[in-house]
Amino acid sequence: MQKPPLIKFNVILFTVLTLITLIGVPYWAMTIGFNGFEIATTIFLFFFTGMSITAGYHRLWSHKAYEANSFVRFVLAVGGAMTLQNSILHWASDHRVHHKHVDVNDKDPYSAKRGFWFSHMGWMLREYQSERYTDYSNCRDLQKDKIVMWQHNYYVPIVLLANFGITALLGYLNGSILGMVLLAGVARIVMVHHVTFFINSLCHIWGKQTYTDVNTAKDNGILALFTFGEGYHNFHHIFEYDYRNGIRWWHYDPTKWLIKSLSVLGMAKNLRKCPEDRIQQAKFSMQLLKAQNKIAKYPNAEILKAKLEEEYAVLLEKCNEYYATKKRLVRVQQRQLQKSVERSVEKVTQEKALLQQRCTELQNAFLLQKERWNAIYKLQLLPA
Repeated sequence: MQKPPLIKFNVILFTVLTLITLIGVPYWAMTIGFNGFEIATTIFLFFFTGMSITAGYHRLWSHKAYEANSFVRFVLAVGGAMTLQNSILHWASDHRVHHKHVDVNDKDPYSAKRGFWFSHMGWMLREYQSERYTDYSNCRDLQKDKIVMWQHNYYVPIVLLANFGITALLGYLNGSILGMVLLAGVARIVMVHHVTFFINSLCHIWGKQTYTDVNTAKDNGILALFTFGEGYHNFHHIFEYDYRNGIRWWHYDPTKWLIKSLSVLGMAKNLRKCPEDRIQQAKFSMQLLKAQNKIAKYPNAEILKAKLEEEYAVLLEKCNEYYATKKRLVRVQQRQLQKSVERSVEKVTQEKALLQQRCTELQNAFLLQKERWNAIYKLQLLPA
């Protein structure tokens, strides 16, 4: 089968940037050297532009996981342009197609099932889906965003001015324009490219399928360290509208922390989170499937399977009962704060106290069953 034609501009761009980074930057470092200001600027721009992709292009515009004011959107639009990853409109359109047709080779723009190289960079080097460059019908909402369309219509001048203009100015003030452009400009672009591309490639190859196995996305805490928190990719592909990727406090997700900080400062709002009960149920469902596959080879597999499913049913019952009561308690607390007209404050307070007691009881029961389930999942309590 004949391969699609090369996109010559992309091939030349990636080749030139890579050669400068692998040859020019080390040569400059050995002969002239980089000073502390150049290194600090590179680190700052690496995180700023990288998270302009993850917090801006990805979670804000592609998935509408939160809302941000005009200033934040403008800054993220400029930072995203500095990565040379195309405009917000084009990037988000590709990404929405990816989520809709993930792993479908002829529809997913960077399908992981076509191999590491294709999902990492190869998909950008040939005209595999030429219609992607003109069809933005899946981003009609973004076409109403003035900042998105400003960046899209003036993408090239914004790239040149914001990217090389800023680094050249900083280099001039620091006494070495070329040194700053080489390190904070070119080398930083290449580094951000590859950590972003890792999300499309390695995050679909290396890790655990914690919440779903219907696609190749994986959770990997190590990759989260290199992708600004995007390494919890299995979670993201089942709960894509959640503003978090790392949902636990110990998960390294600087993008999540940035978005949360912006909301505290009043610069972002409507941070979307998947209900905890749905997250728990998805996780338990995958654990059940993995345990069933594990015991299928045992001689007493049917007995073990029946026991496993019995415990799983109890777990889901306690999970649903606890979270339903917890949601009811939240509603009662809201009525108490609003001083409900239908009931006296005293009655609402009494109902709240009873619900708090009941919620604590159900939580303890759920946690005990969860602990038992985890032991069973590890095949410690199933009859031999």
